[in-house]
Amino acid sequence: MQNFIQLGVSQPLQHALKKNGIAVPTPIQEQAIPHILAGRDVLAQAQTGTGKTISFILPILDQINIDQGYIQALIVSPTRELAIQITNEFQKYKSEEINVLAVYGGQDVERQLKRLAGNVHIVVGTPGRILDHLRRETIELQNVSMLVLDEADQMLHIGFINEVETIISETSSTRQTMLFSATLTDQVKKVSQKYLRNPVSVKIAEEHKTLDEIKQLVYETTDRQKQASLCQIIDEHRPFLAVIFCRTKRRADKLYENLKGLGYNCDVLHGDLSQPKRERVMDRFREADIQYLIATDVAARGLDVEGVTHVFNYDLPEDVDSYIHRIGRTGRAGSKGLAITFVTPKDFSQLKIIEKGIGLTLPKRTLVKEVQHTEKTGRNDNQERVTNQKKSNPGSSKKTRSNQKETRSGRKSKSIMGTRVSKKGNSRSTTKSNHK
Repeated sequence: MQNFIQLGVSQPLQHALKKNGIAVPTPIQEQAIPHILAGRDVLAQAQTGTGKTISFILPILDQINIDQGYIQALIVSPTRELAIQITNEFQKYKSEEINVLAVYGGQDVERQLKRLAGNVHIVVGTPGRILDHLRRETIELQNVSMLVLDEADQMLHIGFINEVETIISETSSTRQTMLFSATLTDQVKKVSQKYLRNPVSVKIAEEHKTLDEIKQLVYETTDRQKQASLCQIIDEHRPFLAVIFCRTKRRADKLYENLKGLGYNCDVLHGDLSQPKRERVMDRFREADIQYLIATDVAARGLDVEGVTHVFNYDLPEDVDSYIHRIGRTGRAGSKGLAITFVTPKDFSQLKIIEKGIGLTLPKRTLVKEVQHTEKTGRNDNQERVTNQKKSNPGSSKKTRSNQKETRSGRKSKSIMGTRVSKKGNSRSTTKSNHK
């Protein structure tokens, strides 16, 4: 295993890495960084959570000429959330002399225009907003020497192929191009063949093989009982932080209102929210002010939050790739994670397709309900656990808060649904009382 200095990374960046707690490169970093530093085009197949962002950030920072006040590197991202995440990563490692600008929809255009009028070395943006600036003639890309297409499969799947090709055509023909993608779809292959010159191929193991730290379970339920099943499992497992995925924005909003009404500390994230609202929600989730984030698949790309212990597929994802990216929100950086998927009878055929795609048969469980009478204590066990974990793990939240709102346990005692989990093919069962 090589260290970053052996890969060719400069000493100042090595110090910045150590300051951020990174000492050993991941496989994607070990394979990609030397080629990028050598100026080669790179076609990298790697999933989120493998450290791929740092694999292109470090070589770009090492090659920026601070004496040249034009855009030298352009990173194109499919979503605003991912653009923000990449920009934040640049901020962690760059020197004060290097200027990085994020451009994406929902942001103040005038502010972007002022920044673009100054010395900007690196731009991170979404295809739509970059194209908007090109039409306004407020951004110049002809001097871009390093181009990154991140999450290329998702970007092309969304339908950004025309925008991406227009953006590429505005850059220098002698540029270095790096394409990162979780899957090599036909569209991705066509783009790479058209725009990459003799690229070095870097492939990291298929994601289902790299998700060994994530335990995956399936709970069989019905549409009518799905919300109750979710609540029962949440009450049993008491996640520190969890992402709950819904198929549509409408279903996400409905589940949010219902869980909020039941006292759960939650919020919702999807494409219909304004950008300031989305940023506030993500900031609160990163700080563990929100315990349960209810989201559509828009949030699956670029959502990188330390401390996510659980992912719930409230609705079964549409395809294998979406499933992989969803559950990849937990079990990151070698930590343990749990992914729970709810399936109804109509989902069984789609579940088989997903299982075939990941090469696994997921354990199936059912919930057996029984009524218990539980005295509420005036403070939520989950909330107390969040506060305690913040104290013991400062990295998961920069500060604790004494004024956190009471959640479910703030209500008076009432009868709640207990849980007994039974595994198919196993007559043994455990009651919820055993977990208390």
